[in-house]
Amino acid sequence: MVKPTYLKEIHVEQAVGMKLGHDLTRILPGEFKGRAFKAGHVITEEDIPKLLDIGKRHIYVLDIPEGFLHENEGAERMAKALSGENIQLTEPVEGKVTLKSTIHGLLKVNAGIVHQANEIEEISVSTLVDNVIVRPGQSVAGVRPIPLIIDEAKIQSIEGLAAIGPALRIKPFQSMKVGMVTTGSEVFTGRIQDKFGPVVREKIQAFGSEVVEQRFADDDTEHIQQEIRYFLEQKVDLILVTGGMSVDPDDRTPGAIKGVGAHVVRYGTPMLPGSMLMVAYYGDTPILGLPGCVMHDPYTSFDVFLPRILAGEKIVEQDIISLGYGGYHSC
Repeated sequence: MVKPTYLKEIHVEQAVGMKLGHDLTRILPGEFKGRAFKAGHVITEEDIPKLLDIGKRHIYVLDIPEGFLHENEGAERMAKALSGENIQLTEPVEGKVTLKSTIHGLLKVNAGIVHQANEIEEISVSTLVDNVIVRPGQSVAGVRPIPLIIDEAKIQSIEGLAAIGPALRIKPFQSMKVGMVTTGSEVFTGRIQDKFGPVVREKIQAFGSEVVEQRFADDDTEHIQQEIRYFLEQKVDLILVTGGMSVDPDDRTPGAIKGVGAHVVRYGTPMLPGSMLMVAYYGDTPILGLPGCVMHDPYTSFDVFLPRILAGEKIVEQDIISLGYGGYHSC
């Protein structure tokens, strides 16, 4: 392989006092992989055995041509251009910058911008998928130029994508008041204990919101509508209706939600478990009819849409239709 012309090769024993042109990596299989020496480090006598231990008999001094950037500078500029709200950047290590969340929130990824960035030769942008729940300090993406030095015009192309909007941002969850209507004669009459309430409360609380009240209704359309209207009058931010969501003739919940004047976005989703979910809106207030699987399956269509609603997003029909691809979970 022909040595790049921007690298000047120096034997390690003759390199004392010189600066490294790039990060040097140390690998101990199964134990460690990371930076042993940082770009710009001044070589000392004590460094020589360590350099030899990682297989470096020579070091390289960079002579970067005009119009080119070192990988670390390129990575920093890429990361800044692609980052939006609630994201912090690490320092560049071995030519890579990691993007991390500063909050508990919902990651939003503009896949189109990511694809455009990766269409540029010698550019690598790798992210988590859209709508993932993230925690403070969690890594959400990594960016780097592929070569040690890169044409600045390519980095400028990445920076130009910022005019479209950030490739990544994190939306905070809002603190919402949630009203819950539990239907079913067996629960309403006390024949069996309600199992929905504890599960739903735990899910809501995990995002910093609260079920302010849970009310019970018999298998009667007017009674269910009465309880939904109660919460509309209370001006809660979200109404959840549990039970009575299947196709049995005595399951009245879907009709009751529609009957209060709510606009039904969709009844039924192409996701398993959770295909019997209903998403509706009364004005700006979301009303969800929850299928029975929410009681016992850890991840359903409810868990897909709940974080988005609590982040202030409105669910549209295309969001539901798109669940089918990748929407089958063992159940």
